[in-house]
Amino acid sequence: MTITLAKSIHPTERALAFGAATSSLAKGLLFGVSALFFTRVVGLSAATVGFGLTVAGGVGLATAFGSGYLSDRLGARRVLLATTVLQGAAVGAYTIVRNVIAFVLIASVAVGAEAAQRTARTTLLARQFTGADRVEVRARLRVVTNVFIGAGSVAAAGTLTLNSRAAYTITMVVAAVLVLSAAIPLRGLPEPRTLKNEQKQKTPLRDWRYLGIAALNGLLTIQFGLLTVGMPLWVTGHTRAPAATVALLLVLNTAFVALFQVRAARLATDIRTAGRVVFGAATALALACALYAFAGHGPAVFATALLVVGVLAHSTGEILAEAGGWELAFELADPRNAGAYQGVSQTGFAVGTMLAPAAVTTTAIDHGGPGWVVLAVTFLVAGAGTAVLARTAVPLFSPPPR
Repeated sequence: MTITLAKSIHPTERALAFGAATSSLAKGLLFGVSALFFTRVVGLSAATVGFGLTVAGGVGLATAFGSGYLSDRLGARRVLLATTVLQGAAVGAYTIVRNVIAFVLIASVAVGAEAAQRTARTTLLARQFTGADRVEVRARLRVVTNVFIGAGSVAAAGTLTLNSRAAYTITMVVAAVLVLSAAIPLRGLPEPRTLKNEQKQKTPLRDWRYLGIAALNGLLTIQFGLLTVGMPLWVTGHTRAPAATVALLLVLNTAFVALFQVRAARLATDIRTAGRVVFGAATALALACALYAFAGHGPAVFATALLVVGVLAHSTGEILAEAGGWELAFELADPRNAGAYQGVSQTGFAVGTMLAPAAVTTTAIDHGGPGWVVLAVTFLVAGAGTAVLARTAVPLFSPPPR
């Protein structure tokens, strides 16, 4: 029974799932130890680390965009394979960093390669699968990603307990090996067939609807910074809930995504429903903002209860936003120029990710209630705008019935 099930999985999905598991395990390890490695082992200041990662984030914007065009010309599998090896090598090279310049250069390669991978991966999905299949495959991959990031974060606790130079260095080497191992199953995959058509390919840079949806999705992406940066700062600095509540909320979010992401993906059946799903996501995120804000008032039990309900609303918004966003990014793209379109989509995601920490801290954390209102309105505007753009849109390509 198990063997039959394994054989039923598409080789591309199997390869990407393996890569998602190993690279996400590495990411979880890096989340836990990289900042301390850079400051305690390499000897960089926190400000220097922040500066280097900001520069690297800018490089990531460029590679997320450029990787799409490379994927159209060289093949998405080749680009994904090359950038995976490049990222693994860069993570390993962190262990030989001795000065600021080397750190910034290596960080730029590592972050840039990771951003390029995201575009190449979605291009590979866009070319290999059609219709609802590719959204559902992507949902399953996201579940794998979340679970293994959580596992890596737990594993990092061992390194933090040892708190030694050797432990930090070994963990960085292990992370590099894990990233490199993600390239192994990609070697044997065939390059997906590209669509040939005598008509001129449509460019995403002149597709105002696609650009608009990508930009609005970037605003919704702030939700991830809200969960990983804003919520911990808010809980520990502005509520009476115990500090341990932060870990509980993050575990609750991980479990929720693992259980319901695939189901949420099935709600976005076409472009119009995807727009409505995204608006539903924005509404849930706005509700989460209100619950987080009210958690700042009242005793510990009251605050903890509101935070738990808030993170459930937040998690609902997260899985709906991803499901609707994926459907729109795939179905509104010209399949003859899939890489370029996915590059634009991933650039919007990268911009939102880069701006999220500053957006969250300068609104909710610095200004409390009014700041939470600003975030809630931002999510609602982004969701409503996406729904409006999707309502009158038509796909550029209709996949054959399954």
